[in-house]
Amino acid sequence: MRELELNEKYMLTVKEAAAYFNIGIKKTRRLAEDNVGVFSVYCGNRYMIIRAKFEEYLLENQVI
Repeated sequence: MRELELNEKYMLTVKEAAAYFNIGIKKTRRLAEDNVGVFSVYCGNRYMIIRAKFEEYLLENQVI
């Protein structure tokens, strides 16, 4: 079984999202914490970011 590339994954960890979108890890985590239910989900002990919704969020907001 092959590992999916970041652009094929539905949900990304904070570290994966930071690398994919070229945003710092601390800023990505802060965005995920502040937007649970919008584009992030708290699953167990970590935040998961829904890639497509996060892309829409970034397009709508010029300043993060």
